[in-house]
Amino acid sequence: MELKWLLCVTLLILGIVDVQMHDEEDDHGDDVIDIEDDLEDGVEEVDESKPEASSPPPSPKVTYKTPVPTGEVYFVENFDKGTLEGWVLSKAKKDDTDDEIAKYDGKWEVQEMKDSKLPGDKGLVLLSRAKHHAISAKLTQPFIFDTKPLIVQYEVNFQNGIECGGAYVKLLSKTTELNLDQFHDKTPYTIMFGPDKCGEDYKLHFIFRHKNPKTGKYEEKHAKRPDADLKTYFTDKKTHLYTLVLNPDNSFEVLVDNTVVNSGNLLNDMTPAVNPPREIEDPDDQKPEDWDERPKIPDPDAVKPEDWDEDAPAKVSDDDAVKPEGWLDDEPEYVADPDAEKPEDWDEDMDGEWEAPQIANPKCESAPGCGTWQRPMVDNPNYKGKWKPPMIDNPSYQGIWKPRKIPNPDFFEDLEPFRMTPFTAVGLELWSMTSDIFFDNFIICIDRVVAEDWANDGWGLKKAADGAAEPGVVGQMMAAAEERPWLWVVYILTVALPVFLVVLFCCSGKKQPSAAEYKKTDAPQPDVNEEEEKEEGKDKADEEEEEEEEEEEADSNEDKQEEKQKSDADVGNASQEEEEEEEEEEEEDGKPTPEEEETVNRLKKS
Repeated sequence: MELKWLLCVTLLILGIVDVQMHDEEDDHGDDVIDIEDDLEDGVEEVDESKPEASSPPPSPKVTYKTPVPTGEVYFVENFDKGTLEGWVLSKAKKDDTDDEIAKYDGKWEVQEMKDSKLPGDKGLVLLSRAKHHAISAKLTQPFIFDTKPLIVQYEVNFQNGIECGGAYVKLLSKTTELNLDQFHDKTPYTIMFGPDKCGEDYKLHFIFRHKNPKTGKYEEKHAKRPDADLKTYFTDKKTHLYTLVLNPDNSFEVLVDNTVVNSGNLLNDMTPAVNPPREIEDPDDQKPEDWDERPKIPDPDAVKPEDWDEDAPAKVSDDDAVKPEGWLDDEPEYVADPDAEKPEDWDEDMDGEWEAPQIANPKCESAPGCGTWQRPMVDNPNYKGKWKPPMIDNPSYQGIWKPRKIPNPDFFEDLEPFRMTPFTAVGLELWSMTSDIFFDNFIICIDRVVAEDWANDGWGLKKAADGAAEPGVVGQMMAAAEERPWLWVVYILTVALPVFLVVLFCCSGKKQPSAAEYKKTDAPQPDVNEEEEKEEGKDKADEEEEEEEEEEEADSNEDKQEEKQKSDADVGNASQEEEEEEEEEEEEDGKPTPEEEETVNRLKKS
């Protein structure tokens, strides 16, 4: 274990030394590679230099070029001229609003973004906060909805984030009353499109005004909310590309950064629907007085039981309760605080007679209770409550009444809602609580390829510049560690230490203790997987069977040996008995008779 810790400390020291050497190498000068962008390729290498062996790879530098449309357009604006030429600032006032905030006096200016990576790339910036802003510009020609699609596209960057406000555009309807100098919130528009946010409600509007062919009135139709999460587009402070595509077959697509976030059909996916229903409920129809909508009714034949006591209380006192010993009946639960003193500024005429505040009686702390003892309340077993008859199915039930349907007198069917009111100008009419909203690279056209080329030469170039300026993952980690040096320890522990431990524990070749060694001690055995358990169980079963067979053989051998010993012992006992009998017979044969003994005795006496 001491060896492992020593190796860990050594590894940490080597990591710190390596980091310091890397920092010294980073101090060397970096060479810059200049990359110039053209319209088709975006970023093109124009200058190369060979960095020194000790210097890290340099970041590419992107040079900006003003985008140029590659086809027919109805409106295009990149603001690179640095002026508001062609744009009209509104001088209108909002109706029904205080004069202090009714004016459209919010400031607009053409300038570069605060953290622009493309010098020379300018845009329209909403500078003021908590003010009304309105600015508009004429199209080169009115857009008429016929057999060609409509593509609306522009860029937005919330440089300071966004608290509450919008960045949507309005395509202003072609009317004889249109006056861009008086552009305001009530100015008729054909389409409203773009991002909008207030609080935590993130929206991406697509609204068009549809004309009722019967009444001539206009009604706003809102596209369904996108399923995508839009929050990032409002909070990341990056430039995002918003695109609306409307097709003559009534289909539409809403894209952010060339990715579809919403799509549908003008006939099926707008609220309210373009076409009203064929039938409506008769406003003059009334429900009959005898119409029964009750699915259940009380059983009219039910009778309250005679023993049903509605007056029985829900709770009764517990007759089995006994007052605890030591209960202090004469002591109140609360007493006046003896340490309290009347305030010096207490005025009895104004404040009344002063009384000390009440505190818990200290004598009650050691007793089970104080004051008058009362039996606790328990549920009344005889309580039934107010009797009600049971509910049964209503035999007269007629269902929920609905008024009858009649043909809709306002019904119409517009199968081509794409053919909207022509528009002749584009405008921004906004209120925002956040300043420095950046707009750039507006385009309105009928060819999707033209819009894509325009996006590649504008927004695509911004994206490339941002990507070139952003360091890689390693660079970001190094930059973070420069600000917070303690991160070096985290990096080393996160990367080097796990590798070291894997090598140490997996390649050390440590021998696992056998089962026999575990049996000698109380040490817990390691877990094994199912296959190992099955194999070990099988081997164990085979070993047990072999042991049982050996035991059976040993037992049989012992039995045989015992039987043999027993038989030998029986044989030996039998032969011993025969020998004893023969000896007794011999003794009997050699013993003299009484007559012979008497003769022998006589001879001895003589």
